[in-house]
Amino acid sequence: MSGRVEGFEPCYFADSRVLILGSFPSVRSRAQGFYYGNPQNRFWRTVCGFFGEDVPPDIACKRDFLRRRRIALWDVVTACEIDGSSDASIRGAELADVAALVRRVPVEAVLCNGKTAYSLLLRTGMPPVRTVCMPSTSPANPRFSQAAWQEELLRIFGEKT
Repeated sequence: MSGRVEGFEPCYFADSRVLILGSFPSVRSRAQGFYYGNPQNRFWRTVCGFFGEDVPPDIACKRDFLRRRRIALWDVVTACEIDGSSDASIRGAELADVAALVRRVPVEAVLCNGKTAYSLLLRTGMPPVRTVCMPSTSPANPRFSQAAWQEELLRIFGEKT
């Protein structure tokens, strides 16, 4: 078990329409300093692919993509003790005030990236918007469904523009 580890600040914009909420950054994400840094994670391929875009090459371009597409990112755990990247090993979790963020920006929906993010969010109280438990984009999830992500993104954004 490693020592206490801090997560990332939320990445959001004044006009963010959706908040995608993970559990806690992986080791590779923490080393890179931004969300979904493991190239095996399907997050960037799935979300960028929905809009017909290539995965941005660096953090600045990823932030620009999120801004243009009105997507916010955060993790429900802001600090914890964790063994590697295993959600199952999270101990002493400090949980994010997701409802406060949702009140600050016009988020229409929260998409929890996996069951762990969703179950931890339940402990904080659900935000005052539609909240959906999505299949985790983690490479460790054999039941990932790109179709489920496409359906929810289409519900939020309508036609891909």
